[in-house]
Amino acid sequence: MNVLTIMLQAAGGGNFSMIIMMVAIFAIMYFFMIRPQQKKQKEIMNFRNNLTVGQDVVTAGGIYGKIKDLDVTTVTLEIASGVKIKIDRNSIFANAQQGTNN
Repeated sequence: MNVLTIMLQAAGGGNFSMIIMMVAIFAIMYFFMIRPQQKKQKEIMNFRNNLTVGQDVVTAGGIYGKIKDLDVTTVTLEIASGVKIKIDRNSIFANAQQGTNN
């Protein structure tokens, strides 16, 4: 019975340090993983909101094209001379400078 009492008292003192350790781990995860991801998502959202006709872009699927028309939810891309596709605005991933292979 005395051994059980001693073990419970020792475990009770460790709870405070365990809580501090868990808070520290969460803070580290927030500043090194969650916060940078939220910042990147904000930048992508601002980029998609500021798209303009004539801008060269890359889709999430890796298709390079020039924006020919913008709607609220869709974008019409010209991927080759006379070849246009309509895609979801959220599929636009990044700004791109196309080469001269068109």
